[in-house]
Amino acid sequence: MAKAKTKARAKGRQAKPKQAEGRRHFWRLPRFAWLLIAVAIVGTVVLIRLYPQGHTPDGAGEPRAAIVDQLSVLQENDAFIAGVTRQLEESGFEVDLFQGEEITVAFYKGLSARGYRIIVFRAHSGILEGEEQIHLKTTLFTNEPYSEWRHRIDQLNDRLFRASLGEENDWVFSISSRFVRQSMPGRFDDTFIIMMGCAGIYIDDLAQAFIDKGASAYLAWDASVLLNYVDEATLHLVDQLCSRRVTVSEAVDSTMLVAGPDPRYKAVLKYYPPGIGDRTLKNLSG
Repeated sequence: MAKAKTKARAKGRQAKPKQAEGRRHFWRLPRFAWLLIAVAIVGTVVLIRLYPQGHTPDGAGEPRAAIVDQLSVLQENDAFIAGVTRQLEESGFEVDLFQGEEITVAFYKGLSARGYRIIVFRAHSGILEGEEQIHLKTTLFTNEPYSEWRHRIDQLNDRLFRASLGEENDWVFSISSRFVRQSMPGRFDDTFIIMMGCAGIYIDDLAQAFIDKGASAYLAWDASVLLNYVDEATLHLVDQLCSRRVTVSEAVDSTMLVAGPDPRYKAVLKYYPPGIGDRTLKNLSG
């Protein structure tokens, strides 16, 4: 095949010498023209890297939402996924679902560049305890098996930690607030975050990191939660925000009235920062 194509090009040059002359003029373009071409190529590559898998830049096309279902490896809940997806789609969002082994360190690194307006984290989180309480950190779990030899720079700089859901579960990587700030390129501009994990706002380090990266709202529970409880409570919360279109404060109050605190751990749903209580999902997600 390569030889046949070479002959065809050779014949083309002999039959149409003016085209060959034109090509010679092309290669003699001024330097500024080459500079413009190089800038265009680099810009195209950057856009492809920032918005992979068909994701479009912020503001292009319909608003997008993501469900990050890290906990599907422990307990699937198809009814929850279907319910939240339907509510978001009826509110005008295109919804992407990520589950199981997709939830890796690399996945989290690329999440801020995808332009999502809403992200629902059905993912485990927890408090990392240091020698003193001053070292407490909120971490968000991946499903990537832990290794001390991978992601060394992030580990050495307290951006990644090892974590486990219990004694019978393997160690996985978990990300910290420093990871959100320093290892996620792009921003969460006007992104509405719903964090379903344990103690997602026991302290506000992770919440503040998302806000610092541009997120408009962060909703989470202040202590450990049972998975069945938080699934039901979040379904009601999303219904209030999407279908009822009430304010954040009203949605949180309604969720606590209907679902109550977690039956075992007494966790309560809160929002951050405090000043967004009178805003709606539409106001906060652009």
